[in-house]
Amino acid sequence: MRSLLPLLLVPAFLAAQVPRIAIIDFYGLRKTSEAKTRKALRVREGDPLPRSKAEVEERLEKLPNVVRARLEAVCCEQGNAILFVGIEEKGAPHFDYHPAPSGDAVLPEEIYPTYDRFLSAFETAVRIGDTREDLSEGHALSANSQVRAIQEQFVDLADKHFEIVRAALRNSVDERTRAVAAHVIAYAANKKLAAGDLQHAMQDPNDAVRNNAMRGLVGIATLAGRDPELGIRIEPTWFIEMLNSLVWTDRNKASVALAELTEAHDPKILERLRERALPSLVEMARWKSLGHALPAFLLVGRLAGLPESEIESAWARGDREALIGKVAGGKRR
Repeated sequence: MRSLLPLLLVPAFLAAQVPRIAIIDFYGLRKTSEAKTRKALRVREGDPLPRSKAEVEERLEKLPNVVRARLEAVCCEQGNAILFVGIEEKGAPHFDYHPAPSGDAVLPEEIYPTYDRFLSAFETAVRIGDTREDLSEGHALSANSQVRAIQEQFVDLADKHFEIVRAALRNSVDERTRAVAAHVIAYAANKKLAAGDLQHAMQDPNDAVRNNAMRGLVGIATLAGRDPELGIRIEPTWFIEMLNSLVWTDRNKASVALAELTEAHDPKILERLRERALPSLVEMARWKSLGHALPAFLLVGRLAGLPESEIESAWARGDREALIGKVAGGKRR
């Protein structure tokens, strides 16, 4: 089960190159039925991706009780796209962001091309299925030699420019600069300070910044769990709140991080999850995209008080509903 989680950290930037829809999954549907949402969507599995994302979102937002809608296409299911349809209804939980910073902090010029080379190498690795990662050092190191070589450069860059990177992450008006800084700072030797900056960045108004921040925190959380004497504390609060976000990457990365943070079945975190995000977790655990459903399924199993072996057994059997029913009362829309 744990070996699958790094695969879920693959970013959605690959999705634009996938022409047809293999799976459509939904989230945020409480009062709104899936049937009505599909009717407004006007595409189904097997169709090409919608030509205009904005037009579809506008149609969905005309449904009763719908405040906002969001589409996100993610790579890949047998070479085709997974289309996630997010709905925010009136009165539903809402995740708020910090105001955008307005400072003029920038990163050293050598960092930007290194980050671009990383994205290119990482995309190539994903396309050939070479997505395994080692998080044991507190940051991602790919099994792919070309990706790993660039990631190892981030270790040197993060320590060489640590204070500059920290300032850029918190204060730069430029969204790309903040996104790059969020990625690089996770490789710094001082994981404790880096974790604090990344947790602040989880409420950045830019999707890419939040995505990179959470990805970095998953690695740091892995190290913190392995070595408690480091005194690194990853607060679960914003991860839990993000499970109610309209943005799919928020939900996806938050569920991956919480699967790591709840590995010890901490009752306080689990109770908070139950109070703030149970409907979202149940919904996500039922997604047809199995890889993306896995972290939420793990969390639902832990909320049911089940041992890891029983959760893994239910997943292996494909018996998701029986386990989900232990928490959700067996009810399904």
